Amino acid sequence: MKIGDKVRFLSEIGGGKVAGFQGKDVVLVEDEDGFQVPMRVSDVVVIGEENYDTQHVVEVKQKGAQQKHVEEADVEPADRPVTFKPLPEERKGGEMLSAYLAFVPMDVKEISQTRFEAYFVNDSNYYMRFTYMSAEGNSWHLRAAAEVEPNTKLFVEEFGREDLNDLERVAVQILPYKREKNFMLKPAVDVQFRVDSVKFYKLHTFQENDFFEQPALIYTLIENDKPMKPLFVDAQQLKENMFHKPEQLKAKRPLIQPARKAGEPVVVDLHADEVLEMTNGMEAADILNYQLDVFRKTLREHANKKGLKIIFIHGKGEGVLRQALINDLRYRFKNYTYQDASFQEYGYGATQVTIK
Repeated sequence: MKIGDKVRFLSEIGGGKVAGFQGKDVVLVEDEDGFQVPMRVSDVVVIGEENYDTQHVVEVKQKGAQQKHVEEADVEPADRPVTFKPLPEERKGGEMLSAYLAFVPMDVKEISQTRFEAYFVNDSNYYMRFTYMSAEGNSWHLRAAAEVEPNTKLFVEEFGREDLNDLERVAVQILPYKREKNFMLKPAVDVQFRVDSVKFYKLHTFQENDFFEQPALIYTLIENDKPMKPLFVDAQQLKENMFHKPEQLKAKRPLIQPARKAGEPVVVDLHADEVLEMTNGMEAADILNYQLDVFRKTLREHANKKGLKIIFIHGKGEGVLRQALINDLRYRFKNYTYQDASFQEYGYGATQVTIK
């Protein structure tokens, strides 16, 4: 079976075209409406041409059942494989949803060269069907979709440093439920966050954890029924934000991280979610102007420190913020030199300015 093959479902009516695979046992079948349905490889069969006729499917099932009966008749009962699969065990405290997205270096001792594996971790008594997506401009790209059993983790993908820019903005949607028993209804989870590519270049980023034997970088999606970010906006807070100018908003955290040692650069992260508490109700132009204000203020505060290097992390994105910084450096701060920051240290999407 390969991508592009036409397949039919054995356990139900329908089928489509093979769009991809998840591991060795799951195939993604794209139907006529463009939706991708994850199915076990054993539950689909390759066909020469599309034929979803009910009678045809019934005949296929009957033929498969007859063949299975003949095969089992030739095998001694004691030699037959065990096909019973017990339901996943539930644990105390697992009724509250907790799920994580984990990034694990394949060789933590070679952090500057290693590739990484991404896992979805389900730390609850619920099944979870999830979609894992990354942003491409104003649209989203589906990277994986699957079901995860309770209290287990599932391999999602392998990637290298050249793929980090594609992971700058990530979204995960989760639908929790239980099988073959009643359960408390939980709301669907929808979280979006930014993956800091710089962290993948620092060994201390990857910490000991309860889910993997090796160190990992773990992002919380939901913990104890509380999503990483609220799925609602406080009406009063939104109203106040809409009537305030960007420069009146309080910084989320200290904007400038002082150099730890003599000769080390100052690092300033200009991402909107780093310099602002919230951006609801703000236009893109307002956010850009606020980021530029932070950039200009930083350069003026360090104007007397000749030779100091300042790293501004702006992200790759569509390049709007970077171009705005370059224009300022050309016309407002002509005496300063600038260049792309070290890819090894900061990845793509960072500019280094030297005070002259």
